[in-house]
Amino acid sequence: MNPILALNYEPALESLGADYYDDVVAAEFSQQTLRFRNDDLLIQLGLDPGGVKDADFTEAFGKFVSPAHPFLALRYHGYQFGEYNPGLGDGRGFLYGQVRGIDGELYDFGTKSSGRTPYSRGGDGMLTLKGGVREVLAAEALHQMGVRTSRCLSMVETGLDLWRGDEPSPTRSAVMVRFSRSHIRFGTFERLNYLKRKDLIQKLLDHVIEYYYGHLSQVAGVDRYIEFYTELVQRVAELVAQWMAAGFCHAVLNTDNMSITGESFDYGPFAFLPSYNPDFTAAYFDHYGRYSYGNQPGICKLNLELLQQPLAAVIDRAEMTTALAKFEGYYFPYYKKLMLRKLGFESVTTPIRDELLVATLQLLADTQVGYHQFFFDVSQAFKLRWTNDLNSMLNEIGLMPEVVGNSGYEQWLQLYHQALSELPEAELNLVGSTLDRSNPQTILLRPQIESIWDPIAQENNWEPFYDLLAKIRAGK
Repeated sequence: MNPILALNYEPALESLGADYYDDVVAAEFSQQTLRFRNDDLLIQLGLDPGGVKDADFTEAFGKFVSPAHPFLALRYHGYQFGEYNPGLGDGRGFLYGQVRGIDGELYDFGTKSSGRTPYSRGGDGMLTLKGGVREVLAAEALHQMGVRTSRCLSMVETGLDLWRGDEPSPTRSAVMVRFSRSHIRFGTFERLNYLKRKDLIQKLLDHVIEYYYGHLSQVAGVDRYIEFYTELVQRVAELVAQWMAAGFCHAVLNTDNMSITGESFDYGPFAFLPSYNPDFTAAYFDHYGRYSYGNQPGICKLNLELLQQPLAAVIDRAEMTTALAKFEGYYFPYYKKLMLRKLGFESVTTPIRDELLVATLQLLADTQVGYHQFFFDVSQAFKLRWTNDLNSMLNEIGLMPEVVGNSGYEQWLQLYHQALSELPEAELNLVGSTLDRSNPQTILLRPQIESIWDPIAQENNWEPFYDLLAKIRAGK
């Protein structure tokens, strides 16, 4: 018995009825070569990785043997680069199934590159192998950095040759399975509003609260609806704070790429910051920088505001406006907390630490040194004696010459020294471990991704890919 097929699949979304999805069939592939399996997620599902063979993955997620339930292509719309698009939906994937983890929570298996659906819009419904490699790496890196994210359960190379305008073609293809809390999007509600189906909006909202905000199910009457929206505002604000601290640019923050659970997913032309630049834009087709790194908080808030349009069928608009006004109150303290961790401080902020953070961002902007390298260098150089000896800190910190030669460096150094000096001994002893935990050495900058893709493309050599994954997961 295949342990993946023997999982206890729940018809949670299927039970909503056919107004929300279409039954589809998977493409058939001439080849199924497992390139990635996520054993960590098997453990989360209560499976022993040693008891799950590679052939079990390819049977379920390459040949798409069905565990006795339909595959569902979800229906949704979305605002794409500010323009409403009613022609969307799962165009190259479907909901394979839903299962409970050992934590009792419901999770989705969602495919990507499993063939055409009614929403493929003339496309082939496929994903390039390079696209799959990039998403596997992005999800694992973000997870390791503490970002609330979907992850990849498996990636199977399919043997198809694909033609793409943004990759040398023909190029290899793969089918991926994404593991996430939910594939229900902001755009799922927007479609129902477009159809003027208040009944379906409320039905979907009740479903979301039951399965993903269960602690609100006991809230009386319509109060649970505004409580849901308020919590979603907080989840999204904290998620984008995680991206910003991680130096991550999602690149395509359309409303159809926003999860109703406040989880990060759907990684296309993402990029990690090479240096601190709010105007940095990851997608080559984002000509006006709408989804630039620095715009991400504002765009996520705007998407929450757009979500009010369908939710207003059930939730009072004025109450949602009041809830959304709290966005910055959630975002800024959490962003500050995460950034101060990158400087080694776990406890609550103080005026000196606030000044230090401002000075750090200014120093990074002025020097344009490596965003991630800067924090990693601080973590590697840190010594407990810095708190008592500014001169030893000056001699030992060993930052890049561009930083040391900047006019703001001396101020930054003094602020960091003061921030350390105000710590009680118990907290001071935690600075080194906090720095190490918050600043991994391995960051997925574009040259690094290309360096592991080239051996795959040219020699079918996967060792650099697996080596990089191991470093990411070890936090090295």
